[in-house]
Amino acid sequence: MTEKTSTNTHTSYEIGDDVQNTYTQLLEDSKVQAGLIFLEQDNERTVEDQIEITEIPAPTFDEAERGKDYKKRLEKLGITHIQTDRVGNVFGIRPGVGNGPKLFVSAHLDTVFPIETDVKAIRKDGKVYAPGISDDGRGLASVLTLIRALNHADIQTTGDIIFGATVGEEGLGDLRGVKAFFEEQLDIDGFISIEPGDPSRNTYLGTGSHRYEVTFTGPGGHSFGDFGKPSAIHALGRAISKISDVNTPNKPRTTFTVGTIEGGTSVNTIAAEATMLVDMRSTSQEELLKLEGQVLSFIEQAKDEENKRWEGIEGITVELKLVGDRPAGSQPADAPIVQAAMASSQALGFEAILGEPSSTDSNVPISLGIPAVTLGGGGKFGGAHTLGEYFDPTDAHYGVQKILLTILGLVGVEGVSNPILAK
Repeated sequence: MTEKTSTNTHTSYEIGDDVQNTYTQLLEDSKVQAGLIFLEQDNERTVEDQIEITEIPAPTFDEAERGKDYKKRLEKLGITHIQTDRVGNVFGIRPGVGNGPKLFVSAHLDTVFPIETDVKAIRKDGKVYAPGISDDGRGLASVLTLIRALNHADIQTTGDIIFGATVGEEGLGDLRGVKAFFEEQLDIDGFISIEPGDPSRNTYLGTGSHRYEVTFTGPGGHSFGDFGKPSAIHALGRAISKISDVNTPNKPRTTFTVGTIEGGTSVNTIAAEATMLVDMRSTSQEELLKLEGQVLSFIEQAKDEENKRWEGIEGITVELKLVGDRPAGSQPADAPIVQAAMASSQALGFEAILGEPSSTDSNVPISLGIPAVTLGGGGKFGGAHTLGEYFDPTDAHYGVQKILLTILGLVGVEGVSNPILAK
């Protein structure tokens, strides 16, 4: 799911005349209108897809069963050249009719919940309750209804659309699915990631993050009898103290935290081991690397100071393990893909909002210079990443209508509009 970075910064934007003209042409086309109407009529079926997919457990690193089911769903909708790649991503092509750009539209298969979690959906008071029903059950179901709409309305796009689903988006999955995809697919011109959310917001900036597991190890001993030996916990404390005093910029927003600590065996023991998890984030890759350099330097200093404190005994060592590497990425607010998303929001009567920087599958293509946005599949939701997660399907069709218009603007519709996205 989108990992939000809290900021109230608002960025101005403009929608160019060419993009506005494209959407005037699209909205006047009878097939495009038929596709939009279909999405509203297909709302309940989309929710049923959402429930069925959600009820297949898919923890990060264990998405295979859901992936097999999703592949069958894509096959039934006529998607061609479907494949499951080396990491478990599932995707195929809806070919265009011309020499247009190639756009990848996807949601993520994985959830944050362990395999034993009860994911049976319950309908109550107009809402659907189930762990993962919104994140990213909504995104996965959105991909399917978008394909149905294109097929129903017989819309022939100029460019190719790759529809599919990625693995490893959540937590320590570390965007491994989308990283693998863009390592192997070298001809992609644009990317849309679908997450839960409303049709007004458009996420176009990627918050990068580096996460480290830091383990201090020492000789350990009895708190009285072995007093004078360095302590792994004391070294850890020195490191945390130094890290907590780091100054980071607000623009570009750059943050850090020591999220968890553990270690020691008893109150009267000099700790032989202590571990912490450190999270560092920024919307600037340059600032992220700068922060990382400071933090890693302080960790080494803390080790040396703890050893020096006890007459230079070289007892403490430290091991650094990179457990999370999400690249930061930025693109202009007036990038063509952003303009297309904003124009699509406005075309449906919604305020177009440039969303706050977030960590999603879009981070990877943006960091590679490939235009990308993360868009909401519609409906209201709450309790994401909790057992009380729910989805309210009321007027959820607006989300997928907005995504359909964004897709069509980007890849072009034969005989109606030229692609906004460059090939």
